[in-house]
Formats: sequence, C-alpha cells, structure tokens
Amino acid sequence: MRDIPREVPANPVRFMDRLRVFIRAKGLSYKTEQTYCTWVVDFIRFQNMARPEDLLPNDIDRYLSHLANKRLCSINTQKTALNALAFLYNQFLNKPLGQLSFSTSRRPKTLPTVLSHDEALMVLSQLSGAAWLCASLMYGSGLRVMETMRLRIQDIDFANNCIIARETKGRKWRRTLLPRSLIGPLNKQIDSALKIHSEDLTEGFGEVYLPDALARKYPSAATEPAWQYVFPAGHRSIDPRSGKERRHHLGEQQIQRMVKKAVLTSKIHKKAGCHTFRHSFATQLLRSGADLRNIQELLGHTSLETTQIYTHVVGIEQRGISSPVDE
Repeated sequence: MRDIPREVPANPVRFMDRLRVFIRAKGLSYKTEQTYCTWVVDFIRFQNMARPEDLLPNDIDRYLSHLANKRLCSINTQKTALNALAFLYNQFLNKPLGQLSFSTSRRPKTLPTVLSHDEALMVLSQLSGAAWLCASLMYGSGLRVMETMRLRIQDIDFANNCIIARETKGRKWRRTLLPRSLIGPLNKQIDSALKIHSEDLTEGFGEVYLPDALARKYPSAATEPAWQYVFPAGHRSIDPRSGKERRHHLGEQQIQRMVKKAVLTSKIHKKAGCHTFRHSFATQLLRSGADLRNIQELLGHTSLETTQIYTHVVGIEQRGISSPVDE
C-alpha cells in the first residue's frame, strides 16, 4: 500500500519525522512527501550525513551539479531535486537559499505520444477483465492510472453520466465523462467489488482506507459500500500506519505492466503506456471539435497552456496541409 502515509510519532524528534509532519501540515500530497523525503535523504548522504542546517548554498550547488554531471539525471529529475531542497531550506528550515549558481538544464519542447483511435482499440483488445476496464476508463474518461485505481463506488455517478475524480493530482476534484459503453461493465465490476466486500465483512474485516481524517469524522464510513474501491486488490494486506488488515485497491504497477505488454503484442512501435491513453483521450476530443476549455476541465489542468499542447499533436493533415510529393 504505497500510497498510504506511514505513521510518524506524535512528538517527532528525528529530523525526517519532523520534516514529514511539516509536509503534512502544509497539506501536500503523500506522493510529494515521498519524493521530497527521498531527495532530502539522498542529499544528506551525499554530504556524508552532515546536518542540513550546517550546510551552505555552495554545498547544494555541488550536489545538484553531481546529479547533472555524474549521475546524468534528466532535466525533470534535476528540477525535482531542486524543488525538494528549496522546500527544505526555504520553508522547513526557514533558511532561504537565495540565488544559487547552479541552473538546471533547459528542457527541450517535446510532444506527448498519442495513439490513434484504431491503435487504442487494438491495445484494449489485448486486455481483459479489470485491466481492460481500467485502460478503457483512461482512454474513455481521461483518467490517470492512479485516479482509476483510487475510484470509489460513490465516484461513479450513473444518474448524471459522469465520473467524479476526487483523489487526484493536487487534490483537485473534477467531473469527467462516463462512457456509455462502459456502464454495463462498470456495474458488473461494482457488483464484484461489493461481493468481495461482503465476504470480508463476514470474515470480520471489510474496512477500507479513508483519506485525511475522514475515519475519525465518520467512524462507520470505512465499512460502507460507497467508500469501497471499484477495483479492489486480490488480497488483504496490513495497513502500515494503523496495523489493521484491510483490502486496498489494485496496484497501478500491475495495470501498467499489463498495458505495456498489450502495446508490444499489438506491434505498435510507440513509447506508449497508461498515460498515453489520457493523451489520446484529449486529442480525440480535439479532433471531434470539442472546445479546448472543456478539455481542460475534463483533464483537470490548472492552466490552459498545458492543454494547448494537444493542438500541436492533432495531425497536420486535418489542417488542410498536404505534402508536395502527393500533389
């Protein structure tokens, strides 16, 4: 259960425990917490376990240069490490870094890989069961893989033909499309999930993980059908924070491996995976004439500029341009 926050002491003394408590007090996501803590630990080890409070800006420059020149880290990785250290010093230690001499490499402009509609259907045809339904939701609703895994039964709004994505990147709620062709399969999947839940209750279990403080606010909610995952895991596991035996959702890596295998089997020679379905969802909507602002809302992008990248992906032949050799 990698997306459940680990327990920290009520009165933390260790440096990393205090950092975790500070990050949670800021309301940052658990994935951000994991990322920041990983880079802070790596930074401390690089400095031979020196106290971060005692280090100088040139020590940070030396570490960042090491990532770029020795480890050959990507531009995104360099920026992530810099963000983690900026958070550590500017906010947690309250020691502003100021101007560093290190500057990250400039990221070249790239276009996202997308699948045509026929290619997407070819990949989906190689999948079955829950993997097929998960991938179909990514392509049909524009969900990220983790958003799909975290869907709760109450998030499927059949009455209003929409899906509510609650546990999303940046914790921003949004509504997206519920494909009509998936209503039947989703009903069957929910029936299956509720059957598993009923069996867990009979065996004395049946609680599900609730985010934030909902478990304290609504003590009985953890066993209610509405809060159960649409895609429950095949077995129960121990919650690392509470020590309780619970059934979590399917792991995203499990679906990612299946999708990757399906792409290879389909003989589609593109660097495609789960997130490619989300890109393909956006480009197919754009091709069908959907407004860019509506696509932004369905994807949950904060900035319209992020959504505009798909205008460069849509085939130039659809703009009335043809090659001279075809004249």
